[in-house]
Amino acid sequence: MANTPRKIEERELRLIALYCQCRLGMTPQKFYGKWDVTYEQMAEICGRSISTVKGWFKKDRHYRRPTPADLRNLALMDFLLEHFEEIGDSLWNLICHPEQ
Repeated sequence: MANTPRKIEERELRLIALYCQCRLGMTPQKFYGKWDVTYEQMAEICGRSISTVKGWFKKDRHYRRPTPADLRNLALMDFLLEHFEEIGDSLWNLICHPEQ
């Protein structure tokens, strides 16, 4: 039996608009300067290869610009690192529950 998708009401439309207008982002340089992480960890956070992350830090023709999704992933990870204790297990499980 298939589940019926939830209807999008005015409240949800407002939330979608807020999310789409949010310019959440953190550069790799800022993230790397703030947290004692490796390029490997940054690659895992963003779902990128290590060579791609290394390209973010190059200052020559091999420089790679991070995508808006990369900037958002780093900003979200920064937020989670800063506020992990405040989030609590119940909310964390709602957000990041393991596959059923």
